[in-house]
Amino acid sequence: MKNITDLGIKRVERPIKVMQFGEGNFLRAFADYFIDILNEKTDFNGNIAIVKPISFGNLDNFKKQDNLYTVVLRGRQNGEVVNSSRVVTSVQKAIDAKEDYDEYMALAKLDTLRFVISNTTEAGITLDKNDTFDELPNSYPGKLTKFLFERFKAFGGDMAKGLIMLPVELIDYNGRKLKECVLALADIWNLGDDFKNWLQNANTFCSTLVDRIVTGYPRGEAEKICEELGYTDNLVDVGEPFGLWVIESDKDISGELPFAKAQLPVVFTDNVKPYKDRKVRVLNGAHTSSVLVSYLGGINIVRDMMNDQVFGKMARSIVDDEIVPMVPLPIDDVKDFANSVYERFDNPFINHELLSISLNSVSKWTARVLPSFKDNYEKNGKLPKLLTFSFAGLLAFYCSSDLREDSLYAKRNDGTEYVIHDNLDVLKFFADNSKKSEEEYVKAVASNVDFWGEDLTKFNGFTQEVTNYLEKIKINPQSAVKYILED
Repeated sequence: MKNITDLGIKRVERPIKVMQFGEGNFLRAFADYFIDILNEKTDFNGNIAIVKPISFGNLDNFKKQDNLYTVVLRGRQNGEVVNSSRVVTSVQKAIDAKEDYDEYMALAKLDTLRFVISNTTEAGITLDKNDTFDELPNSYPGKLTKFLFERFKAFGGDMAKGLIMLPVELIDYNGRKLKECVLALADIWNLGDDFKNWLQNANTFCSTLVDRIVTGYPRGEAEKICEELGYTDNLVDVGEPFGLWVIESDKDISGELPFAKAQLPVVFTDNVKPYKDRKVRVLNGAHTSSVLVSYLGGINIVRDMMNDQVFGKMARSIVDDEIVPMVPLPIDDVKDFANSVYERFDNPFINHELLSISLNSVSKWTARVLPSFKDNYEKNGKLPKLLTFSFAGLLAFYCSSDLREDSLYAKRNDGTEYVIHDNLDVLKFFADNSKKSEEEYVKAVASNVDFWGEDLTKFNGFTQEVTNYLEKIKINPQSAVKYILED
């Protein structure tokens, strides 16, 4: 079979406009994919220099394939099954920050460089006071600070030579936190007030929200996918068709990144929070509020849950009736997002196991479901029945006294044993309380302020309703769902 470099597809030489910290699957199937489309459909005309920021791994496949690779997007979109591929030609070079240090720092002197994209894990944007300026710093903020100082010196503090930072690490207000770290290091390293002024006024640190499931290299399917493509690609990267990039900035940068002209799903805003709330409440909240009781009812993967007449209707009703109306964005936008979530859950190419989603469900329910529950209660003056039911589903799923080492073991009504993974203190609490009567068990869990941040028994009728639902779920989860939908 041919190699990707034998196809006659050439990497297009363009000015390097983007430096990217991180060579991982997500950035390649998301940001680099978007930039490749920008180059095709607009006058952006800019390539990417990938910088491997840590010593783990190597760039051998990038060198062997002349930085070419294929993104395969599979799933449902606009009611149709999508299975598309694109060879990305916009990565100009891939270098190691340590092994190719001089080449890495030379990027700071590039007149064409304008953007810095990063994905260095959630722990990547932290201040490491042990970083030193004289050698390559360990942390990403350290590497970036030294790089920016090199650029500041190279251009004599020219205010037109600042950069736009686009971190996509999954932490709240990632751009603001990155800026805080860089400014702190500028102080610790005594880099001077002129440099700090240049950092503050010539550079833009954007906070972003990103959304796309990227499963990466398709181990177990690679041979089949390469046969479909007609060539071998050791960097093939698989993801879903859905994508969303929300970019918060205190100044308008949309003209420099003409995503709209390329019809790409990018939103520029001065406030990323409503979009984060939408994602957490609708996408993540739909998972957390529906998968536990669905698993107890015999469902194993998300797609089967969505196609089940009972549990699928429950999941959609929870979102449509009690989550969507509480999101602080235009209702039509939120409904459209919810519909895209249903398509993503019904992806025929991904077997997303409910048990994998069940990990740490106590903290997830607090972050993803409780805000919608409280907003409903405050607005309507009564318990939202479906979200209340989801709490009963959580209690039913966690109801076991069989604690072994660091996991809690339980059984479905059909005898299937499953493992509950959560914080050990959480598991011990459930193990200690699960043999109580249903009402006492509900009271104990609902009043645990350490779990929920408040005592949930204060909501009028909560204990009684949850107890009622819990009793029904224990007898027959499917019948319990039918009851709540018909009530």
